[in-house]
Amino acid sequence: MASSTHKQQQLQLPNMYGATAAPPPTPSTQSDNLLAKSDAADALSGLLQRLPSPTLSLPTRRSPSPTCPPIVSLSGDQNPSTTIIHDALQLGFFQVTDHAIPSQLPCSAESESLALFDLPRDKKESCFPKNWPLGYEGGDDEDGDGLGESFRLDSSCSTESSTEFSLDSLREFTRALEKLGLRIIDLLSRAVGFENPIGEDPSRFCSLMWISEGVPGNKTVLSGGFYPYIVGLHYQIRNQKYSLPADSGWVSVSPQVDAVMVTLGDIAHVWSNGKLKKVRGRPVGHLGDANNTRCISMSLLITLPMDSEVCPLIPKAICGDGEKDEQIEGSTGEEEGKLFNSFCFEDYAWRVYHERLLFKDPLHRYRI
Repeated sequence: MASSTHKQQQLQLPNMYGATAAPPPTPSTQSDNLLAKSDAADALSGLLQRLPSPTLSLPTRRSPSPTCPPIVSLSGDQNPSTTIIHDALQLGFFQVTDHAIPSQLPCSAESESLALFDLPRDKKESCFPKNWPLGYEGGDDEDGDGLGESFRLDSSCSTESSTEFSLDSLREFTRALEKLGLRIIDLLSRAVGFENPIGEDPSRFCSLMWISEGVPGNKTVLSGGFYPYIVGLHYQIRNQKYSLPADSGWVSVSPQVDAVMVTLGDIAHVWSNGKLKKVRGRPVGHLGDANNTRCISMSLLITLPMDSEVCPLIPKAICGDGEKDEQIEGSTGEEEGKLFNSFCFEDYAWRVYHERLLFKDPLHRYRI
């Protein structure tokens, strides 16, 4: 009996898609359906146009506007300590005005930097030999990041050949940024309450001028790279947006023209025992809509010599005269414990540069 039923079902299957199924639409019926739908759409459009406009308002998705970094003026009649400590605690970056760097100097330095990228590849490698972290790095070699070329120079912008090209403006610009950076470090140390460990002693710090060129066709990045630093300084020559890889995620900023954007690095974060926020790496430039527009980034990083040891510099809660220091916001006024273990700067710098640890906190392994 079951076998008979199964045979009946097999016999009925062709009829399910045969005479009982609707015939496929012909071109004439499709044309009629399209005309009917078009008439209905026109009628609906006319009805919507007669409705009051508030009924048609729809929410629009907007990308977040870039943030204007907090402004810290270094004019002689203002004390920037209060503003600096608040912005450094909350954000890890700000922009400096009234810094006394003439606007024509960074423009001249940029022209000299652009000429470096126009050199033949063999000249770049011979005039800027790799002496890590100094030297030239190509974006298409096995050690490159694939996002462009970069030069890393010391404060004197030293090269193997002084007759090949002139870097006088770039050298002067680097030293002007270095002088400003040392002043910023001193203001930060006094505001937080720890003793400045470098002062103006050239043996206690190093300056690294990092010059990168944007890649045509890539609108959102300049060549990457991560090297630990105390403070980073970037002069805003023209209107341009940047992305900062902060601990809380990527932040879009747009500094004002002729200001110097200051970012606080991981070394300042450890020195302040975690009080100062940090930016991981250098600002990432947005190249805009013109694919053929050349854009370079000149960032000065004030960092440490290779043989340095990094550790928290705990501020003293009691002054020599027995009175308490003025406490920063969030402080309990009690002697605080260290949040980080001491570590070798050279080992740390080598690891974060080659592992490119921008998406996880490289200081995590040193936290107590």
